[in-house]
Order: sequence, then C-alpha cells, then structure tokens
Amino acid sequence: MGSDAEVEGVVNMMKTDARNRWGIAMLLLVGCIACFSMSAADPENNPVASAENEIAEPEREKETLWSLILKGGPVMIPLGLCSLIAMTSLLERSVSLRRDRIIPKDFIAGLKARFKPGDSDVSQGIAYCDESKSPVGRIFKAGLLNLRRGEAFVEKSIEDAGGREVDKLKRSLRLLGTIATVSPLLGMLGTVYGMIGAFETSAHADTGKAEMLAVGIYEALVTTATGLTIAIPVLICYYYLNSKIDSVVDNIDDLGIDFMEHYLVEQSAADKGAESVV
Repeated sequence: MGSDAEVEGVVNMMKTDARNRWGIAMLLLVGCIACFSMSAADPENNPVASAENEIAEPEREKETLWSLILKGGPVMIPLGLCSLIAMTSLLERSVSLRRDRIIPKDFIAGLKARFKPGDSDVSQGIAYCDESKSPVGRIFKAGLLNLRRGEAFVEKSIEDAGGREVDKLKRSLRLLGTIATVSPLLGMLGTVYGMIGAFETSAHADTGKAEMLAVGIYEALVTTATGLTIAIPVLICYYYLNSKIDSVVDNIDDLGIDFMEHYLVEQSAADKGAESVV
C-alpha cells in the first residue's frame, strides 16, 4: 500500500512538473511572437514596411518664403508694393526728422550773435533764419518779423508758425499711417478670396474634400499673415516718429522762451543805457 502511494505521488509530481514546463514554454513562445511583431511594425527595423511607407507617402517639399508668397495669389502684389513704399518712406522720414535737420546745432547762439536787441534793423536775424533752411528757422523768422509790434505779437506769430510747421511734419507721416491701416485689410481680402476658391474646389471634388479644403484655407491665410507682418512694424515706426516730432516741438518751445527772455533782458538793458546817456 505504501509503495503504491509513493508511486502515485511521484507520478503526480511528474505530471505537475510537465505542466509547468509546458506553461513556461508557452510564455516564452508568446513573448517571442510579441517581440517579432513589434519589430516588424517598426519601419526602421522592417525594410519592407519602410519601403511601402515611402511609396504610399512621398516626402513633402519644405516650404520656403518664396513658395508662400506665390501661394498668396494676386493680392500679394499690392502687399509687396505697400512693403516697398513703407520701407522707402521710413528711411526718408528717419533722415528728415533728425533733430539737427529740424533744429540746427547752436541755432539760438548764432541768432543771438547775428541779432542784437538794441538794433532797429532785424534783417540780419531774418537772413540768419533763412540761411538755416529749417523749420525752427521759419518759426523764429515769423517772430522777428513782428518783433517791433510787442511781445504778445511775437508769441502769437511764433505759435502760429510753429503750428504750421508741426502740421507739415506730421502730415508727412500720413502715408505710413495709411499703409499700416490698409495692409491688414488687403490681407483679409486675399484670405476671403482664397476661402471662396477653397470651398468652391472642395464642393466640386468627389473625394478628399477635407484635405483640399484644409490646403485651400492654409494657402488663403498667407495673405493675412503678410498684411499683419507689414502693418505691425510700420505702425510702431509711425507712433515712434510721431513721438519724436512732439519731443522736437517741446525743444522748439524751450528755445522760443529762451530767446524771448534774452531779448527782453537785452532790450531792457539797452533802453536803460539810452536813458542814462540822455
């Protein structure tokens, strides 16, 4: 009896061991199959799949600035003109609005040297203002022409002449303001035209409508991006030049006050000298 139980136990152990071995073998087989499947799915490790992907999906050409400009359509022509005009105007205004072009160096010192308050003839001071060929020269010339009429007339004439010169300086910036306003509108107009064409093309297509519509919208947005790219820096430069003009106007006001104080002091001294002689 004991020997039969021992034999049966040994048989059961052998069966259990055989089942464990079969389980381990199955696990190893499943792991190998999974590894092989992952390796086959990776295009880098599977030349056949990689070749199929290359055939199915050809490599896209990289977009360049020129290709984007061409995709923008006819509206890119006026946008390009706006860009060229804005660059030219910015360069010209940057040079013309330099401080030494509006207020020449040592202008007041030269005017004081050429014009003496005790003199009855103001022609030398007027000639000096004409020689400067500058906005500040024209402003002070208006004051000198009314110098004999009293301080109030001088201040009023300088104020009026200054207003005219400032208006001329700011009027020269209107072109930049116009370009900053029109460029985004042209870009939006080009986008609208592009969207119309994209929807029309996709409406007549049998397959791939979503892809065609996406490409059409992508190309249509190029004009809006171009318009904003032109308008934003132009607008910044426009406000910068405006603030520069305001700063120069403040300097002209200070120079006018300085000149009038100098004139009144010197004139008072000249009048006292004349009275003492008498």
